[in-house]
Amino acid sequence: MLNFDEARFVRIQSGAVALRERIEAVVAQCLAAGAQNIFFLGTGGAAILMHPAAQLLQRRSRFPALIDITAELQLAQSVHLTNKSIVVVPSLSGTTKESVALLSRIKDVGATVITLVGHEETPLGKGGDHVFVNFAEDDTSCESFYLQSLFIALAMLKHRGELAESERILAELEQLPPLLLEVKRNYEEEAAGFAQKLAASDYHIITGAGNVWPQAWYYGMCILEEMQWIRTRPVHASDFFHGTLELVDKGVSVVLFKGEDSARPLADRVENFAPAYTDKLTVLDTADFELPGISPDVRALVSPIVLATALERVSAHLEVIRNHPLTTRRYYKRVAY
Repeated sequence: MLNFDEARFVRIQSGAVALRERIEAVVAQCLAAGAQNIFFLGTGGAAILMHPAAQLLQRRSRFPALIDITAELQLAQSVHLTNKSIVVVPSLSGTTKESVALLSRIKDVGATVITLVGHEETPLGKGGDHVFVNFAEDDTSCESFYLQSLFIALAMLKHRGELAESERILAELEQLPPLLLEVKRNYEEEAAGFAQKLAASDYHIITGAGNVWPQAWYYGMCILEEMQWIRTRPVHASDFFHGTLELVDKGVSVVLFKGEDSARPLADRVENFAPAYTDKLTVLDTADFELPGISPDVRALVSPIVLATALERVSAHLEVIRNHPLTTRRYYKRVAY
Protein backbone atom coordinates (compact mmCIF):
# COMPACT_ATOMS: atom_id res chain seq x y z
CA MET A 1 0.00 0.00 0.00
CA LEU A 2 1.11 3.54 -0.76
CA ASN A 3 3.07 5.17 2.08
CA PHE A 4 1.71 2.85 4.73
CA ASP A 5 3.21 0.78 7.56
CA GLU A 6 0.91 -2.21 8.08
CA ALA A 7 2.51 -3.49 11.28
CA ARG A 8 2.36 -0.04 12.86
CA PHE A 9 -1.34 0.29 12.05
CA VAL A 10 -2.27 -3.06 13.59
CA ARG A 11 -0.11 -2.33 16.63
CA ILE A 12 -1.87 0.99 17.28
CA GLN A 13 -5.41 -0.33 16.84
CA SER A 14 -4.57 -3.39 18.92
CA GLY A 15 -3.36 -0.95 21.57
CA ALA A 16 -6.78 0.68 21.60
CA VAL A 17 -8.50 -2.71 21.92
CA ALA A 18 -6.16 -3.65 24.76
CA LEU A 19 -7.51 -0.73 26.82
CA ARG A 20 -11.02 -2.22 26.88
CA GLU A 21 -10.84 -4.10 30.16
CA ARG A 22 -9.45 -1.13 32.08
CA ILE A 23 -12.05 1.14 30.47
CA GLU A 24 -14.76 -1.22 31.71
CA ALA A 25 -13.33 -1.19 35.21
CA VAL A 26 -13.17 2.62 35.30
CA VAL A 27 -16.74 2.99 34.03
CA ALA A 28 -17.97 0.49 36.62
CA GLN A 29 -16.12 2.43 39.33
CA CYS A 30 -17.68 5.72 38.21
CA LEU A 31 -21.18 4.25 38.19
CA ALA A 32 -20.66 2.70 41.62
CA ALA A 33 -19.57 6.12 42.93
CA GLY A 34 -22.90 7.62 41.85
CA ALA A 35 -22.15 9.22 38.48
CA GLN A 36 -25.25 10.86 37.03
CA ASN A 37 -24.22 11.82 33.49
CA ILE A 38 -21.35 11.68 31.01
CA PHE A 39 -19.95 14.48 28.84
CA PHE A 40 -18.01 13.76 25.65
CA LEU A 41 -15.91 16.85 25.06
CA GLY A 42 -12.63 17.48 23.26
CA THR A 43 -11.68 20.05 20.63
CA GLY A 44 -11.84 20.06 16.85
CA GLY A 45 -11.61 16.70 15.13
CA ALA A 46 -11.06 14.72 18.32
CA ALA A 47 -14.36 16.07 19.65
CA ILE A 48 -16.18 15.05 16.47
CA LEU A 49 -14.87 11.49 16.84
CA MET A 50 -16.69 11.21 20.19
CA HIS A 51 -20.11 11.73 18.61
CA PRO A 52 -20.89 8.12 17.62
CA ALA A 53 -20.31 6.92 21.20
CA ALA A 54 -22.42 9.73 22.64
CA GLN A 55 -25.16 9.02 20.11
CA LEU A 56 -25.11 5.32 20.99
CA LEU A 57 -25.81 6.16 24.62
CA GLN A 58 -28.44 8.73 23.69
CA ARG A 59 -30.25 6.13 21.60
CA ARG A 60 -29.93 3.09 23.87
CA SER A 61 -29.43 4.22 27.46
CA ARG A 62 -31.37 6.24 29.99
CA PHE A 63 -28.05 7.43 31.39
CA PRO A 64 -27.68 11.04 30.16
CA ALA A 65 -24.92 11.52 27.58
CA LEU A 66 -24.07 15.08 26.61
CA ILE A 67 -21.95 16.74 23.94
CA ASP A 68 -20.76 20.33 24.15
CA ILE A 69 -18.24 22.63 22.51
CA THR A 70 -15.27 22.84 24.83
CA ALA A 71 -14.43 26.48 24.11
CA GLU A 72 -18.06 27.50 24.72
CA LEU A 73 -18.31 25.46 27.88
CA GLN A 74 -15.28 27.28 29.21
CA LEU A 75 -17.15 30.58 28.75
CA ALA A 76 -20.76 29.63 29.43
CA GLN A 77 -20.63 26.69 31.86
CA SER A 78 -23.45 24.13 32.17
CA VAL A 79 -25.80 23.25 35.01
CA HIS A 80 -25.38 19.61 33.99
CA LEU A 81 -21.63 19.61 34.70
CA THR A 82 -21.35 18.67 38.38
CA ASN A 83 -19.30 16.56 40.76
CA LYS A 84 -21.48 13.65 39.62
CA SER A 85 -20.38 13.99 35.99
CA ILE A 86 -17.96 11.85 34.01
CA VAL A 87 -16.08 13.94 31.45
CA VAL A 88 -14.29 12.26 28.51
CA VAL A 89 -11.60 14.42 26.91
CA PRO A 90 -9.68 13.09 23.87
CA SER A 91 -6.52 14.77 22.60
CA LEU A 92 -3.91 13.02 20.49
CA SER A 93 -1.20 15.49 21.48
CA GLY A 94 -2.41 15.83 25.06
CA THR A 95 -1.80 19.57 24.74
CA THR A 96 -4.86 20.90 22.88
CA LYS A 97 -5.24 24.49 24.09
CA GLU A 98 -9.01 24.63 24.60
CA SER A 99 -9.19 21.25 26.30
CA VAL A 100 -6.31 22.05 28.65
CA ALA A 101 -7.97 25.37 29.53
CA LEU A 102 -11.22 23.62 30.45
CA LEU A 103 -9.50 20.95 32.54
CA SER A 104 -9.04 23.15 35.60
CA ARG A 105 -12.68 24.21 35.58
CA ILE A 106 -13.81 20.58 35.37
CA LYS A 107 -11.51 19.78 38.28
CA ASP A 108 -12.93 22.69 40.31
CA VAL A 109 -16.43 21.34 39.75
CA GLY A 110 -15.27 17.94 40.99
CA ALA A 111 -16.23 15.92 37.93
CA THR A 112 -14.35 12.71 37.14
CA VAL A 113 -12.11 13.23 34.12
CA ILE A 114 -11.22 10.46 31.67
CA THR A 115 -8.58 11.53 29.16
CA LEU A 116 -7.71 9.67 25.96
CA VAL A 117 -4.26 10.71 24.76
CA GLY A 118 -1.39 9.65 22.56
CA HIS A 119 1.27 10.93 24.96
CA GLU A 120 1.29 10.60 28.73
CA GLU A 121 3.84 13.32 29.59
CA THR A 122 1.44 16.12 28.66
CA PRO A 123 -1.07 18.33 30.51
CA LEU A 124 -4.00 16.08 29.60
CA GLY A 125 -1.91 12.95 30.02
CA LYS A 126 -1.16 14.00 33.58
CA GLY A 127 -4.38 15.87 34.33
CA GLY A 128 -7.03 13.17 34.04
CA ASP A 129 -8.35 11.14 36.95
CA HIS A 130 -8.18 8.14 34.63
CA VAL A 131 -5.75 8.43 31.72
CA PHE A 132 -5.75 6.08 28.74
CA VAL A 133 -2.63 6.31 26.61
CA ASN A 134 -2.39 4.84 23.12
CA PHE A 135 0.28 6.31 20.87
CA ALA A 136 -1.04 7.17 17.43
CA GLU A 137 -0.44 9.71 14.69
CA ASP A 138 -2.82 11.54 12.39
CA ASP A 139 -3.22 8.64 9.97
CA THR A 140 -4.13 6.14 12.72
CA SER A 141 -5.85 8.26 15.37
CA CYS A 142 -9.44 8.12 14.07
CA GLU A 143 -9.85 4.39 14.56
CA SER A 144 -8.10 4.51 17.94
CA PHE A 145 -10.37 7.26 19.30
CA TYR A 146 -13.49 5.66 17.82
CA LEU A 147 -12.64 2.34 19.48
CA GLN A 148 -11.84 3.81 22.90
CA SER A 149 -14.98 5.95 23.02
CA LEU A 150 -17.08 3.01 21.78
CA PHE A 151 -15.70 0.88 24.61
CA ILE A 152 -16.71 3.59 27.09
CA ALA A 153 -20.27 3.64 25.75
CA LEU A 154 -20.54 -0.15 25.63
CA ALA A 155 -19.17 -0.45 29.17
CA MET A 156 -21.85 1.98 30.34
CA LEU A 157 -24.56 -0.05 28.62
CA LYS A 158 -23.17 -3.33 29.89
CA HIS A 159 -22.92 -2.31 33.54
CA ARG A 160 -26.38 -0.77 33.47
CA GLY A 161 -27.89 -3.93 32.02
CA GLU A 162 -28.81 -2.18 28.77
CA LEU A 163 -26.69 -4.25 26.37
CA ALA A 164 -27.82 -7.70 25.29
CA GLU A 165 -25.12 -10.19 24.25
CA SER A 166 -22.40 -7.88 25.51
CA GLU A 167 -19.72 -10.59 25.61
CA ARG A 168 -20.32 -11.57 21.97
CA ILE A 169 -20.21 -7.93 20.85
CA LEU A 170 -16.99 -7.22 22.73
CA ALA A 171 -15.39 -10.42 21.48
CA GLU A 172 -16.15 -9.46 17.89
CA LEU A 173 -14.71 -5.98 18.40
CA GLU A 174 -11.44 -7.50 19.56
CA GLN A 175 -11.08 -9.08 16.09
CA LEU A 176 -11.22 -5.70 14.38
CA PRO A 177 -7.56 -4.54 13.95
CA PRO A 178 -6.48 -7.18 11.38
CA LEU A 179 -9.87 -6.92 9.66
CA LEU A 180 -9.37 -3.19 9.22
CA LEU A 181 -6.00 -3.87 7.65
CA GLU A 182 -7.73 -6.11 5.10
CA VAL A 183 -10.23 -3.34 4.39
CA LYS A 184 -7.31 -1.09 3.51
CA ARG A 185 -5.62 -3.70 1.33
CA ASN A 186 -8.79 -4.51 -0.58
CA TYR A 187 -9.72 -0.86 -1.07
CA GLU A 188 -6.35 0.42 -2.27
CA GLU A 189 -7.14 0.53 -5.99
CA GLU A 190 -10.57 2.09 -5.47
CA ALA A 191 -9.10 4.57 -3.01
CA ALA A 192 -6.78 5.86 -5.74
CA GLY A 193 -9.79 6.41 -8.01
CA PHE A 194 -11.74 8.16 -5.25
CA ALA A 195 -8.75 10.45 -4.66
CA GLN A 196 -8.71 11.38 -8.34
CA LYS A 197 -12.36 12.44 -8.08
CA LEU A 198 -11.65 14.55 -4.99
CA ALA A 199 -8.67 16.18 -6.70
CA ALA A 200 -10.76 17.01 -9.76
CA SER A 201 -13.01 19.48 -7.91
CA ASP A 202 -12.23 22.41 -5.63
CA TYR A 203 -15.56 22.12 -3.77
CA HIS A 204 -17.44 19.13 -2.39
CA ILE A 205 -20.77 18.65 -0.64
CA ILE A 206 -20.10 15.85 1.87
CA THR A 207 -22.98 14.11 3.57
CA GLY A 208 -24.00 11.12 5.67
CA ALA A 209 -26.39 10.12 8.45
CA GLY A 210 -26.46 8.20 11.70
CA ASN A 211 -23.16 7.25 13.26
CA VAL A 212 -21.21 7.92 10.03
CA TRP A 213 -22.32 11.55 9.81
CA PRO A 214 -19.51 12.58 12.21
CA GLN A 215 -16.98 10.94 9.89
CA ALA A 216 -18.38 12.94 6.96
CA TRP A 217 -18.07 16.12 9.01
CA TYR A 218 -14.58 15.16 10.19
CA TYR A 219 -13.28 14.24 6.74
CA GLY A 220 -14.53 17.46 5.19
CA MET A 221 -13.25 19.75 7.95
CA CYS A 222 -10.09 18.06 9.21
CA ILE A 223 -8.74 16.36 6.08
CA LEU A 224 -9.96 18.11 2.95
CA GLU A 225 -10.09 21.62 4.42
CA GLU A 226 -7.25 21.59 6.97
CA MET A 227 -4.86 19.20 5.29
CA GLN A 228 -5.65 19.80 1.59
CA TRP A 229 -7.16 23.31 1.47
CA ILE A 230 -10.15 22.01 -0.50
CA ARG A 231 -13.45 23.77 0.20
CA THR A 232 -16.22 21.52 1.50
CA ARG A 233 -19.80 21.73 2.72
CA PRO A 234 -20.37 18.95 5.28
CA VAL A 235 -24.12 18.58 5.83
CA HIS A 236 -26.22 15.89 7.51
CA ALA A 237 -28.18 13.81 5.00
CA SER A 238 -31.45 15.01 6.50
CA ASP A 239 -30.45 18.69 6.43
CA PHE A 240 -29.27 18.18 2.85
CA PHE A 241 -32.92 18.57 1.87
CA HIS A 242 -33.35 21.80 3.81
CA GLY A 243 -31.08 24.12 1.89
CA THR A 244 -28.04 22.37 0.46
CA LEU A 245 -29.94 20.54 -2.28
CA GLU A 246 -30.30 23.90 -4.07
CA LEU A 247 -26.54 23.93 -4.65
CA VAL A 248 -26.61 20.63 -6.54
CA ASP A 249 -26.08 21.12 -10.26
CA LYS A 250 -24.14 19.58 -13.12
CA GLY A 251 -20.47 19.46 -12.19
CA VAL A 252 -21.05 19.89 -8.45
CA SER A 253 -19.38 17.10 -6.46
CA VAL A 254 -21.56 15.31 -3.90
CA VAL A 255 -19.77 12.79 -1.67
CA LEU A 256 -22.04 10.43 0.25
CA PHE A 257 -20.93 8.20 3.12
CA LYS A 258 -23.25 5.31 3.96
CA GLY A 259 -23.21 3.26 7.14
CA GLU A 260 -25.23 0.29 8.30
CA ASP A 261 -27.26 1.60 11.23
CA SER A 262 -30.95 2.55 11.33
CA ALA A 263 -30.29 5.94 9.69
CA ARG A 264 -29.22 4.35 6.38
CA PRO A 265 -32.52 5.29 4.62
CA LEU A 266 -31.57 8.97 5.00
CA ALA A 267 -28.42 8.31 2.97
CA ASP A 268 -30.45 6.31 0.44
CA ARG A 269 -32.62 9.39 -0.07
CA VAL A 270 -29.60 11.48 -1.10
CA GLU A 271 -28.33 8.69 -3.33
CA ASN A 272 -31.69 8.52 -5.10
CA PHE A 273 -31.91 12.30 -5.55
CA ALA A 274 -28.44 13.45 -6.57
CA PRO A 275 -27.84 11.55 -9.86
CA ALA A 276 -30.74 13.33 -11.52
CA TYR A 277 -29.02 16.69 -11.07
CA THR A 278 -25.25 16.13 -10.90
CA ASP A 279 -22.86 13.90 -12.77
CA LYS A 280 -20.47 13.90 -9.81
CA LEU A 281 -21.95 11.71 -7.09
CA THR A 282 -19.43 9.54 -5.24
CA VAL A 283 -20.64 6.97 -2.71
CA LEU A 284 -18.55 5.19 -0.08
CA ASP A 285 -20.64 2.45 1.55
CA THR A 286 -19.40 0.37 4.48
CA ALA A 287 -21.69 -2.47 3.39
CA ASP A 288 -19.32 -3.07 0.47
CA PHE A 289 -16.48 -4.14 2.76
CA GLU A 290 -16.04 -7.70 3.98
CA LEU A 291 -15.64 -8.13 7.74
CA PRO A 292 -15.53 -11.90 8.36
CA GLY A 293 -16.87 -12.91 11.74
CA ILE A 294 -18.52 -9.54 12.43
CA SER A 295 -22.29 -9.72 12.96
CA PRO A 296 -24.70 -7.19 11.41
CA ASP A 297 -25.31 -5.40 14.72
CA VAL A 298 -21.58 -4.97 15.30
CA ARG A 299 -21.03 -3.91 11.69
CA ALA A 300 -23.53 -1.13 12.37
CA LEU A 301 -21.55 -0.05 15.43
CA VAL A 302 -18.22 0.05 13.61
CA SER A 303 -19.32 1.73 10.38
CA PRO A 304 -17.54 5.02 11.24
CA ILE A 305 -14.36 3.07 12.04
CA VAL A 306 -14.51 1.26 8.70
CA LEU A 307 -15.07 4.53 6.85
CA ALA A 308 -12.13 6.15 8.63
CA THR A 309 -9.82 3.29 7.75
CA ALA A 310 -10.84 3.34 4.07
CA LEU A 311 -10.62 7.12 3.82
CA GLU A 312 -7.07 7.10 5.15
CA ARG A 313 -6.16 5.26 1.95
CA VAL A 314 -7.94 7.93 -0.09
CA SER A 315 -6.00 10.65 1.73
CA ALA A 316 -2.67 8.89 1.11
CA HIS A 317 -3.29 8.97 -2.63
CA LEU A 318 -4.80 12.47 -2.59
CA GLU A 319 -1.69 14.11 -1.14
CA VAL A 320 0.44 12.53 -3.87
CA ILE A 321 -1.93 13.41 -6.70
CA ARG A 322 -2.13 17.05 -5.55
CA ASN A 323 1.52 17.25 -4.47
CA HIS A 324 0.23 18.60 -1.16
CA PRO A 325 1.50 16.71 1.92
CA LEU A 326 -1.10 16.17 4.63
CA THR A 327 1.26 17.83 7.09
CA THR A 328 1.37 21.16 5.24
CA ARG A 329 -0.34 24.07 7.04
CA ARG A 330 -0.56 27.81 6.50
CA TYR A 331 -2.04 28.86 9.83
CA TYR A 332 -2.83 25.87 12.06
CA LYS A 333 -0.32 25.89 14.94
CA ARG A 334 1.87 28.19 12.82
CA VAL A 335 0.53 31.67 13.59
CA ALA A 336 -1.11 33.28 16.58
CA TYR A 337 -4.90 33.10 16.63
